[in-house]
Amino acid sequence: MSDNQNIIYETIISDMSEGLMVISFDGVITLLNDAAEEILARKREELIGKKFARCFFFHEENDEFNQAILDAIYDRKKTHRKIVPYFDDTHIITKQLSITTSFLHNGPEKIGIVIVLSDISELEELRDVVKAMERIKSLNEQLEMRNKLLSNTFGRFLSDDIVKELLDTPGGLQLGGKKRNISIMMSDLRGFTVMCESLEPQDLIAMLNHYITVMAEIISKYKGTIIEFLGDGILVIFGAPIESQQSSLNAVAAAVEMQMAMPEVNVWNREHNYPELKMGIGISTGETIVGNIGSEKHTKYGVIGKYVNLCGRIEGFTTGGQVLISSETRNDIKEPLEIGKSFKILPKGIKEPVEIFDVIGIGGRFNTRCPQIETGIVPCKKHYDIEFSVLRDKYVEVEKRKGKIVAISKTHAVIATDEILDNFTNIEILDETDIYCKVIQSSPDGYLVSFTTCPDSLIEKIRT
Repeated sequence: MSDNQNIIYETIISDMSEGLMVISFDGVITLLNDAAEEILARKREELIGKKFARCFFFHEENDEFNQAILDAIYDRKKTHRKIVPYFDDTHIITKQLSITTSFLHNGPEKIGIVIVLSDISELEELRDVVKAMERIKSLNEQLEMRNKLLSNTFGRFLSDDIVKELLDTPGGLQLGGKKRNISIMMSDLRGFTVMCESLEPQDLIAMLNHYITVMAEIISKYKGTIIEFLGDGILVIFGAPIESQQSSLNAVAAAVEMQMAMPEVNVWNREHNYPELKMGIGISTGETIVGNIGSEKHTKYGVIGKYVNLCGRIEGFTTGGQVLISSETRNDIKEPLEIGKSFKILPKGIKEPVEIFDVIGIGGRFNTRCPQIETGIVPCKKHYDIEFSVLRDKYVEVEKRKGKIVAISKTHAVIATDEILDNFTNIEILDETDIYCKVIQSSPDGYLVSFTTCPDSLIEKIRT
């Protein structure tokens, strides 16, 4: 963002010379700046949270002013510009006001109107009409720039509560370039790339949109801010732009509830003949830079820092149904956590081993648990010979390795092989259709793996 834009952005509320009033479509005044107080000769305390009609309909002299505002509220197809008289009963004078309206957006949805008020009484006395029109044009251009900034910024927040707090709190608009102690969540669907190849585009998008809608509602419930949809992944932060002392708690509670919602998501999928989805979630907590990132033509609210990278690494170690968190996240939570296991990992780009924890549930006032996936593994009637390759950073090694599937269920298998495989190694089993899985742990019979993708027909073939 350029210096000039940044100055305008920081003074949208408190320092702009024009009056700014925001009214929701149900007629409630939600925001009034200092200049609007002076122009309208009304105190903020008298107006905020009250219906416009109740506040302004007591002077017949202001009928034109009232009608102009009502036209803007009820006509949602266009913006409005009008010059009207306004009776200031504190000074017993009539002013000439320029009213320009625009829409306040929550994403693509219009949720209210932004009204800019300019006292142009002096312009009425000017003999040079050209100068007057130039000044009005300049005011309108500033309004359009400010409205664009408002729209681009507020439109990214999916939570109505966050939008309202940003509008009601002038300090909440100062978002750029700050270090915040926040929690970062990254979720991802297992085996989604393979699904993309097997589903029709319209079915894929319908399934993904339903899944994202359910997850977004839960994220909003716990005051999370969705930064980006990464295909089937969701990047979320807790603790910004609105600061919170319990960002880690909110992040973990949201993650557990998101996993709890997956069975219902899959019920809907089965009803529409879509495949079952499995989701992994990683969470980290730490000091991170949050702010507007991009260029003058394209800016977005984003996050940068090592804890963002760490979150992505942690998520990469998850299997379907898991919530893995960093030690910083766990230490930041006072509520009782049910931890399945903990282990140390050495993610790429991290110098020291990192301890991560498998969250089963969260107690206290939440009292929720992730759905537990039973392996249900049974021995194969005959060992199934396989060839497999190891995946390294999304790339498949050329080397083919040999092994046998000795036991299997719908979600897991045991692979016997002479190869040495580390926990969390991703492998591709080469068969009539590719099977992707992750090594969970070694066992006396081989390696326990969790399927990322494996057709039911192939599982039955291997089992029998």
